[in-house]
Amino acid sequence: MKKLTLLLLGFMFSVSLAQAPAGYYNGTDGLSGAALKTKLSAIITAGAQDHGYNGLYNGYPTTDSDHFYEKDGTVLDMYSENPTGTDPYNFVHGVKKCGNYSAEGDCYNREHVVPQSLFGSKAPMVSDINFIRPTDGKVNGMRSNYPFGMVGSASFTSKNGTKVGSSSSPGYSGTVCEPIDEFKGDIARMIFYFVTRYESKLSTFSTGNMLANNTYPGLQTWERDVLLTWALQDPVSPSEIERNNASYVYQNNRNPFIDHPEWVQTIWGTQVIDNEAPTAPTNLAVISTNTASAKLSWTASTDNIAVSYYRIFVNGVFNSNAPSTTATVSGLAQGTTFTFYVVAVDAAGNVSAPSNTVSGTTLTDNEAPTAPTNLEVTSVGTNNVALSWTAATDNVEVTSYDIFINGVLSGSTTDTSTNIANLDPSTTYSIYVVAKDAALNVSPASNVVTATTLAIGINCGDENFDSIPADASIYSTYNWTSNGISWTSEDSRTDQTLNGRAITIRNGFLTALSVPNGIGDLTVTTQLKFSGSAGTLKVFVNDIDTGKTVPYSATAQTTVVTGINVSGVVEISLVNSNSNRIAIDDMKWTCYATAAVNESGMQKNAFTVSPNPVKNGEINVNGKNLNTVKAAQIFDFAGKLVQTVDEPFKNGNRISLKNLPKGMYILKAGNQSAKFLVQ
Repeated sequence: MKKLTLLLLGFMFSVSLAQAPAGYYNGTDGLSGAALKTKLSAIITAGAQDHGYNGLYNGYPTTDSDHFYEKDGTVLDMYSENPTGTDPYNFVHGVKKCGNYSAEGDCYNREHVVPQSLFGSKAPMVSDINFIRPTDGKVNGMRSNYPFGMVGSASFTSKNGTKVGSSSSPGYSGTVCEPIDEFKGDIARMIFYFVTRYESKLSTFSTGNMLANNTYPGLQTWERDVLLTWALQDPVSPSEIERNNASYVYQNNRNPFIDHPEWVQTIWGTQVIDNEAPTAPTNLAVISTNTASAKLSWTASTDNIAVSYYRIFVNGVFNSNAPSTTATVSGLAQGTTFTFYVVAVDAAGNVSAPSNTVSGTTLTDNEAPTAPTNLEVTSVGTNNVALSWTAATDNVEVTSYDIFINGVLSGSTTDTSTNIANLDPSTTYSIYVVAKDAALNVSPASNVVTATTLAIGINCGDENFDSIPADASIYSTYNWTSNGISWTSEDSRTDQTLNGRAITIRNGFLTALSVPNGIGDLTVTTQLKFSGSAGTLKVFVNDIDTGKTVPYSATAQTTVVTGINVSGVVEISLVNSNSNRIAIDDMKWTCYATAAVNESGMQKNAFTVSPNPVKNGEINVNGKNLNTVKAAQIFDFAGKLVQTVDEPFKNGNRISLKNLPKGMYILKAGNQSAKFLVQ
């Protein structure tokens, strides 16, 4: 393990970060190691409020808005944020929530930095905002339940550089996820928070190759060492401080390792006394500016042990951290003069005197880009519309495009194409795009296109594995997208065939991520390869063992697994828990609708719908225990799912219908159903 230090005289540094209420950390003085961890666990657990899993989306506008990079108030996403340039895409709070996805930028969801499968999705862990961040759905899916570590060979790299692949971290050789440098410390401090707050429960959790089933240290040794290094390499940032303060308002508890970053090493690190501050940085200069940023350079400080990083101040306010002697400060207003200085910090938190102060003026750009042209619909699905257009031009540079659906901002991208996901089936949408430059000048709108999504059919998925990655006999993690669905496979190879190309899993799994419209029955072809004996694959849906299996043997066989019947957006996995090598081909499944619409298994007319016939596009539902219904589905009389409503009776008993044509329909909620007629 790398040499780590204990903060002794870094009081000035800690005070500049800590904004906890007076007395919040009473009783921690003089404690270290397991004793300090246990005391902090009691402090951050007492009074903590649980607002539920759905409540997270209500908290994110205050905890995870971009006020420090582009400063545009969009969702601050660790998996798409580009800290030194334009983000590849952006999400607007409350818009494009997952839902299903097939590509980056389709939607954002809730990323449990410690996977919820490790604690069975139980409260209060499942809704603790201190370690659950809003992130891109696709990248979240690719991260899966892997621990965090350093990636040696990447099987997936996101548009901002987040990687998934084989571990190069000492002590662990499995698959890991590695975020970009900007957020490594954020993730480390969130995991340290988790194993501190929930230390008394760790013995009941699965380890996921990251946690330990003990109160202290609470982490496996290899993961602890990774996180200690990351916490030092990426110090507490202004966005973390803002998030911690907002989380306290939302949830009434804090992450102590943001308020007191030195406690990470007091609890888990090797403690070495260092009370000598670095020398002041010198020769600070503004190298260049543009409309939204300034590039700085300076001469390095010296220290008795080592300088860890530099803190940059803009107009006297802490702005960002820099690991080296150059940095680009982004998110600045155009045509404005700013002052800058930097200080050096060592691993013990000792802070130098400030450098010289310099000033720089950002450039002015008042010329808007031209309008994007030739906007067209390139494909349409039941839940998505794909678009492309011809790039706009600008006197400086076009940095992004905003996408508007029915006149409402849906998100943004740096590409000249996008996929709009999570739309309703059988619905017509009007779409246009506008271009923006770094100074936020906005172009005229492109031409407007309309697209009508398809109706839901019988089959919700049909994969022949022809588009899997190139033939490889190396067992690894592979990722691909086919027919609008993202796939991932672990401990797998891509060079075997069955009816055609096939994916072969060894001691791993095959997963279809974020599948819309649920699953009814599953059909799949399997064959045992090389050696071994016949057996079965387990079928998991949403990380839950369905109790159903798929057999395999040396002879190729096609199996139909009936009655899975899970609604909504689902994740479907075939899991192999031994070293047999199983080829999988021609995997398809029916929508939930085909099984759900059969009324024989439901309590017919256990509730009533009025008015019936429906004439004004709304129905009132009367019945018992409506408040316990998690989701309602409406099917046409041919059995096609035409509308889904989450928590339909949370705020009353009225459901608004979505432009349903005349005809007979079935409303299903739980195990109850009722027929109604739309006139």
